[in-house]
Amino acid sequence: MTNSNPFTDRDLLTQQAYATDEHLGVRYRTHELYSYPKIDFAKWVVDLLPWRGDEQVLDIGSGPGSYFQYVKEHTPDGWLVAGDLSFGMAVRARQSSCVAHVPVLNLDAQQLPFEDNSFDVVLANHMLFHVPDIDQTLREIRRVLRDSGCLVATTNSESTMPEFDTLTRRACTLLGYSMQEFKPVHHRFTLENAPILLGRYFRAVARHDLPSEFHFPEPEPVLTYLNSGRATREAQLPDGVAWDSFMEIMDNQVKRLIRHFGELQVHKLAGVLVATNGGGFAETYLKYLNGAT
Repeated sequence: MTNSNPFTDRDLLTQQAYATDEHLGVRYRTHELYSYPKIDFAKWVVDLLPWRGDEQVLDIGSGPGSYFQYVKEHTPDGWLVAGDLSFGMAVRARQSSCVAHVPVLNLDAQQLPFEDNSFDVVLANHMLFHVPDIDQTLREIRRVLRDSGCLVATTNSESTMPEFDTLTRRACTLLGYSMQEFKPVHHRFTLENAPILLGRYFRAVARHDLPSEFHFPEPEPVLTYLNSGRATREAQLPDGVAWDSFMEIMDNQVKRLIRHFGELQVHKLAGVLVATNGGGFAETYLKYLNGAT
């Protein structure tokens, strides 16, 4: 296995995986076209919060601005500011046609340029597993959140899309290499370990799961989806396994499975963690605890 860490290497993230929204756009479209049941994930996430309408919201790692529209719909009297470490992503978010007047900064989530207690809601969606120091980032989020505020952080289960994991291991075996371990890009902040990480900084954490499936009737979208993650997946292949050779074997496997079963099903599990020190879903309970002490 290579010695580089594809999950926290900032050059990799900004120059390859997230320099633009091209690869992220491929994944968005794949989830939209081939997922069952059909659910707008971003809308589902935002709708979970009990909004007042005047919240001040920070969206870090905002990517192309997928959550902007839904946040603005819930906060007609509030405001939203966003940021991303990737300058290309920040530029793309500024060009978002769905929402105007959202300031988008090129920022580092580990050093947020905001005063203490500035926000009612911080969104950190599918991004905390990328930051080099998760604890430092959570400290910064806690610092800029008001006591009654909520952190909303989406991620995947550690066991999501197991069919891809099985096919990856088999492909390496067929190429003559043993793959001892395959870690998904999100393994540092999953639905399973995130509550523990968040519990260091927040008094209450709620987890909401959204299981779904990919149904692929043909190989092409499968291979396009896998290629969109090359920047992080290739570094985990055993030394000696070239990406093109690996993808050729994956192509053969996927074609055989679809030919035999009529489609390839891939089981997914994503979700959201909502964390707070005094608001949201835990407001009444935490007020009781504060009064009882």
